[in-house]
Amino acid sequence: MPSYDKEIIKKQAYVEKLLSGLVPEIEPVVRADNPLHYRNKVHAAVGISRGKVIAGTYEPGTHRIIDGGGNDLENEAAVAVIEDIVKIANKYHMSVYNEKTGTGLLRRVLIRTADGTGQMLVVVVLGDFMFPGKKNFVKTLVSKHPEITSIVININKRKDSMILGDKSEVVYGPGFITDTLLGKKFTISAESFYQVNHDQAEKLYSKAFEYASLDKSSRVLDAYCGTGTIGICASDRCGSVVGVEINPRAVSDAKKNIRLNDASNVSVIKADATEYMNEVSSSSEPERFDVVILDPPREGTTPEFIKACGKLAPSRIVYISCNPETLARDLKLFEGEGYKACKACPVDMFCGTEHVETCVLLSKLSEAPKLQVNIKMSELDLTASEAKATYEEIQEYVMSATGLHVSNLNIAQTKRKYGIIERQNYNLPKSEDSRQPNCPPEKEIAIVDALKHFKMIQ
Repeated sequence: MPSYDKEIIKKQAYVEKLLSGLVPEIEPVVRADNPLHYRNKVHAAVGISRGKVIAGTYEPGTHRIIDGGGNDLENEAAVAVIEDIVKIANKYHMSVYNEKTGTGLLRRVLIRTADGTGQMLVVVVLGDFMFPGKKNFVKTLVSKHPEITSIVININKRKDSMILGDKSEVVYGPGFITDTLLGKKFTISAESFYQVNHDQAEKLYSKAFEYASLDKSSRVLDAYCGTGTIGICASDRCGSVVGVEINPRAVSDAKKNIRLNDASNVSVIKADATEYMNEVSSSSEPERFDVVILDPPREGTTPEFIKACGKLAPSRIVYISCNPETLARDLKLFEGEGYKACKACPVDMFCGTEHVETCVLLSKLSEAPKLQVNIKMSELDLTASEAKATYEEIQEYVMSATGLHVSNLNIAQTKRKYGIIERQNYNLPKSEDSRQPNCPPEKEIAIVDALKHFKMIQ
């Protein structure tokens, strides 16, 4: 697809331009296998044109409906259901909501589909509680589309642009659908937040977990956790996850999803993430978190959140951003708290649009002064600490734990940084006297873990 190739090149250049000088390594954009018809959430406004019922998206900047607009990106089965709802409405002369007068019935249609299970939720938004012929409407629609597993009638009498109102009635099925993401199950209702591109979400989260270097001892803080998708998907890869979310409805959904997946090592707390981190880091016995994962909205995070991250002092931060511009702004602030971006990877979550997700790994560069190495220098000839592990043993441990290959030079640089002074000619690389690049932060973290494992430092 030549046009998709051009889109990917443009997005790669966009991210590289914004993150230049902030991130030393930017990986190639993770492409979509199929950039069309990926949207699992499809919304159509309903209106009247030339005496006929129509449905589609609004023309940008207006409330004029483009009949059938946006179909190239939307789930094809969902589009077909909307088309048949329009046919039923025309056949039975259903009234359509009028924004100016506030009268009429059929207002919007919202459809959620589950790529992992094939389930479909249809939400019909009405402007009035009275729905003559409701049973026949449901029966006709399900007979045409047996793939529908749930139908909800939502009442929205508001005058603003909100899609859904406050009252809903389940008229067919359970009122929600269930999808699978990275082997985990998630319930999706009309109001639930859920990534619109299922396949790319799996790639994005997998990249985030790769960057986080999780193992069974890792304690993870999932800030802005929403309904818990990231934390639950990470649960098999780490020791524990604490999700923090301020929206009470999202917290309720997250707890349901935790129970659905029997994710006993995941908990969720209703709180502001910044306040929670400040409270934890200020307690007399603060909780230790190895990794903070944040996936904020398009406006990015706040200076207060970044300062709170600095106080909490995790060794790694994984920042998932849907806006490279606010990401670049925030990375500069993270530097002020002692965190340096190591690498980034754009993921094409929103094919066919100008938007792109970006996953970034940040490592704490100021850990060395905080580590206490209990060695009396007056007694030190270092043969004891050196004897605890050879360079080969350290390399094997790091490869097994993280999949990273570390060189003799990487190990030597890290050992010196943490107070282990090499004796002359002891395991030094041949080119030690020449100018050498510094050990990358993610490799330094892995080597420090190995040194602790072999009790060479504490």
